[in-house]
Amino acid sequence: MRRLLIVAVAIIGVLGVVTAVATAGGRPGLGTAPTGPDTAVSYEPAAGATGLNPTAPVAVRAAEGTLDRVALSDPDGDPVEGGLNAERTAWTASEPLDYATTYTWSGRATGGDGEVVPLQGTVATLTPAEEVRGTLNIGDDRTVGVAAPIEIQFDTHVDDRAAVERRLTVTTSREVEGAWGWLPDENGGSRVHWRPREYWPANTDVTVDAPLYGVDYGGGKFGQSDLTSAFTIGRKQVVKADTGSFRMVVERDGKQVGSYPASYGLGSDPNRNTRSGIHVVTEKFTDKRMVSAQYGYDVMEKWAVRMSNNGEFIHANPASSGAQGSSNVTHGCVNLSLADAKAYYDTALYGDPVEVTGTPVQLSPKDGDVWDWTLSWEKWQQLSAL
Repeated sequence: MRRLLIVAVAIIGVLGVVTAVATAGGRPGLGTAPTGPDTAVSYEPAAGATGLNPTAPVAVRAAEGTLDRVALSDPDGDPVEGGLNAERTAWTASEPLDYATTYTWSGRATGGDGEVVPLQGTVATLTPAEEVRGTLNIGDDRTVGVAAPIEIQFDTHVDDRAAVERRLTVTTSREVEGAWGWLPDENGGSRVHWRPREYWPANTDVTVDAPLYGVDYGGGKFGQSDLTSAFTIGRKQVVKADTGSFRMVVERDGKQVGSYPASYGLGSDPNRNTRSGIHVVTEKFTDKRMVSAQYGYDVMEKWAVRMSNNGEFIHANPASSGAQGSSNVTHGCVNLSLADAKAYYDTALYGDPVEVTGTPVQLSPKDGDVWDWTLSWEKWQQLSAL
């Protein structure tokens, strides 16, 4: 009578393959191969495997028989999604497993003579010391400005940055040269930004794919979930902020659409200079409370557009109206009239660049979270972990 054999195969390091063979009703053997017309069934990984990465391949195969029913179930009895091939000789899981979970095989295989042997055994996934969460700064279907960086913020430090960066891809509807760069940890965790070499081309569709679930970050930390986003780069709007002109000019797609009398930071006080360099719009407020213990003010200002994380805004300020267009008296912000600030506010998008020139103090990493454009392309590339 033909016998149906169950073969469990495990790859141990690089030393080779250990094969365990069990006949129906017989004792397991080690290093023994099936003989004659016997049908073999193999598991990937080996039945009884532990410490499995939840994204590793999981499959069962029948060498000379067929698989009639296959299930790989968690402790609650919920099956892992998967499917048989056309010949019904292999079943492969089509979704990742969960961390710290033991799964049980069930079902049966049938040999050529009709003999049935149940599928059996377990596989257990690894338990991370910590699951690391990452967040993307730009959500699906958003429209952003041409200087917007793509940012992934992690909730703890990432040791193996190269392993993470290898999993990150940016796909664009038109050719764009760009690179990932790791900035110093912020908000308790590591962060990586993708910046184009030059401003994004207007009206570009962008897709970010970060399959980070199961990625080993080092130190027992693993990725908690995959991240994806699909968004659009909008029109090219650039603010030209020449502090010596006492005006703020807005250009859209190469044409001037606004020129407003402005007052910039007081040049005689280095702490009040508006920083020169490429700022990036990150958020805006119809009303924003602005407080400084050093300079003794606590005021609400209208139509405030944040252009750096060091307290620099473009906003309305009736109190400086006499200086707007003629002198620089602010504490570092760009002051406009109520009407002009509202006109600009209505057009501003996350990621719009604000190019400040004419002051002796340069925008730098200590001035905020988005200083990507203060670096040359060559220096930015050096921030990659690859």
